[in-house]
Amino acid sequence: MTEVKENIFLFVPNIIGFARVILLIISLYYMPTHCVVACTCYVTSALLDAFDGHAARYFNQSTKFGAMLDQLTDRAGTSCLMMTLATFYPQYTFWLQLSMAIDITGHWLYLHTTTLQGKTSHKFIDMSGNPIMRLYYMNKTVLFFMCAGNEAFYAALYVMYFYTGPIVMGVGLFKLIALVSMPVAVVKTGITILHMGVASLNLATIDVSERAEIAAKQSN
Repeated sequence: MTEVKENIFLFVPNIIGFARVILLIISLYYMPTHCVVACTCYVTSALLDAFDGHAARYFNQSTKFGAMLDQLTDRAGTSCLMMTLATFYPQYTFWLQLSMAIDITGHWLYLHTTTLQGKTSHKFIDMSGNPIMRLYYMNKTVLFFMCAGNEAFYAALYVMYFYTGPIVMGVGLFKLIALVSMPVAVVKTGITILHMGVASLNLATIDVSERAEIAAKQSN
């Protein structure tokens, strides 16, 4: 009987993921000069992030490749937006660089450590016991609010470089959105730093255990 191999690259959620990448590239091309085109493509790419998750569950096509593609697209999109913001607001370059570094390293370290944890049986720090982190991960409304608020902050900074928008309470709409969403972005950055700390401790647990195993083999 001939074995039929699945082509995971043609799975519906992964095709949506490829579309997200294409839209993001178009957005980046127009980002320095054409606000409307860049925003349309960027926001569409971000919204498709929700659809590929639903598609993965509906078609039973969840894959590690799709999950990684999602994460890389998100990190690349936010990082490139911050690069553009650094050219628009050079006085805040350091803070944008710091935010970008935390975002990339925090997510990479957390995901990499999570992958290694799945291959071992050591005792790790579990953040689900923390009520704040449990609320962050288990409550989809809270998670959506945090992610949307974070994106709204950087998106508002971008748009207000081109447009003031309607005046609300004496402040331009986009500046007001940036001011309101800034605390959310700060809190989300803090959560990412917490992830880095926990992931580092868990990675150290793996290191200590592996070194102990090697030492035990060498002593025999």
